[in-house]
Amino acid sequence: MDLDSDDESIIEEDFYSFLNIPKEASKEEINNAYRRLSRIYHPDKHMDPSLKAKAEVMFNKVKRAYEVLSDPHQRAIYDSLGTKGLETEGWELVQRTKTPAEIRAEYEKLAEERAERRKNQATNPSGNVTIAVNATDLFNPYYDDLIDDEYESDFISGIPNIEVSSMQFSQSVDFPLTQKDNCTLSGQLQTQNGTGQGGVNLGWRHIFSHKSWAEMELTAGSGPAVSFKGFRTLTKRFFWNGGTILQFTPEGIRPGIMSTLAMQIDKHSVGYLSYHGGIRSLFSTQLIRDTEYNRYNFSIQVGLPHSHVLLQYTRKMMNQELKLRIAVKAGTFGGVIEYGAEKKISKHSNLAFSVVCGVPSGVKLKIRLTRASQTYSFPIHLCEEIMPAPVFYATVVPLVVYVVVKKGFVEPFLKEEKSKKVEKQKQNNYNKLVEKRREAMAAQDLMNATYNRNRDEESNKKGLVIIKAIYGRIMRDTNQQHGDAELSSEVLDVTIPVQCLVKDSKLVIHDRTKSELPGFFDPALGEEKMLHIIYNYHDQPHEVTIADNDSLRLPKTAHRTNIT
Repeated sequence: MDLDSDDESIIEEDFYSFLNIPKEASKEEINNAYRRLSRIYHPDKHMDPSLKAKAEVMFNKVKRAYEVLSDPHQRAIYDSLGTKGLETEGWELVQRTKTPAEIRAEYEKLAEERAERRKNQATNPSGNVTIAVNATDLFNPYYDDLIDDEYESDFISGIPNIEVSSMQFSQSVDFPLTQKDNCTLSGQLQTQNGTGQGGVNLGWRHIFSHKSWAEMELTAGSGPAVSFKGFRTLTKRFFWNGGTILQFTPEGIRPGIMSTLAMQIDKHSVGYLSYHGGIRSLFSTQLIRDTEYNRYNFSIQVGLPHSHVLLQYTRKMMNQELKLRIAVKAGTFGGVIEYGAEKKISKHSNLAFSVVCGVPSGVKLKIRLTRASQTYSFPIHLCEEIMPAPVFYATVVPLVVYVVVKKGFVEPFLKEEKSKKVEKQKQNNYNKLVEKRREAMAAQDLMNATYNRNRDEESNKKGLVIIKAIYGRIMRDTNQQHGDAELSSEVLDVTIPVQCLVKDSKLVIHDRTKSELPGFFDPALGEEKMLHIIYNYHDQPHEVTIADNDSLRLPKTAHRTNIT
């Protein structure tokens, strides 16, 4: 359940989990599940008036789940929209005139149209802020010989001179005109050493098909300019993009041209061949190989003002939430070695830092924060020469600051925010949770006869006997012995319903939330939940713990313990 969404904070019934069948279950599997639960919950199976009243409630739930999933039309609606779709009026005509496949297709089409409308309504803003800092005085202090006063000189020399050397800001917004036409308005502003310049761009792009588009852009700022760009898929493996620019200056029109031909070498590799002509002429070739865990980038550039060779490697770790990078670049400007890391710090934010050691540029520390479509960059020039001290501090200080900020501020803040959302979720679902708990206890009462019979049968043939089963927020210390799981107060004893799921000395629970199984409910809403089972098979002790949405099949040899 997504705690970030208020729309999803209300608990919905999961018919597949309730019947303990997979989402792709066949008609026969649905019928078998219905018959199995009917033998437990049918009111005619219970003579006691209080149990009969509970059985009527549970049997109505069984019948409701069966009626929806056994009807192809209702099942298609439920699969697409959940129970809220079943409560919508006007589906009678759809059910009579469309097949399940057509219903699914119609929902997918409507969903795509809604997504497209939302996209068209949004301006898709994106921006970039770069603030360059000159901190070379930290390691290469500069003394002004013109200062005669000894006290003043000592006092001033003790304070490093750190200044902002340049700033750059850019922002753009989109204005969709039609399904195939899009307008973009963007602006840039740059300042360096007290002087600056800027510009405003207005672009219009027309999409001819999924294979080609064309774009025209007008620029005002440091002289007006007009450019034309285009993209075209040539074959299954080749595509091209390029264009031309005409810049109007007092000296006349300055033309420029750019062209890139790309080739899909294999599933993970792409090669590029580019040419830029005009004021700055250069020719470059680039090869990129991007796999699940590695990314390689090799490029050669020849032209003005510089020529260089670049080799870059990126290692992706922790499901791509952490990336380690190293790059080597050498050319007519000198040489550079860059290493760093990028970490995903939230759902929409990435934080990256890198250390650049170059000749003759010296040592730089680059920090970049990406938040959605906004990027904030802070290149800090530490030293004009490569020295051990700035390299050490540039490497260690960001790591220490990251750990301190994360442990001291970010994690407590996120924990508090999560607690607030969980509490809000519990408040929104309070009545539903009370009802779910009541239903679970009623279901377990109704299962007693089935439980005793099933347990006795399995015990007599030394089959699968559930000793203890608990569900909820379970914490286990990996250094503890088996059977020493640490329990929180947010757990539920589900020994009875789990034993009732045993059939012919086998137990199968599918990969859906366990909270919707008969006899279960969610005792720890918004928290990670687990199912812990201790069982005997052939009089041998076994134990297993699984996550809430994991599938489970018992018995397994791997679950055997050494407890006698």
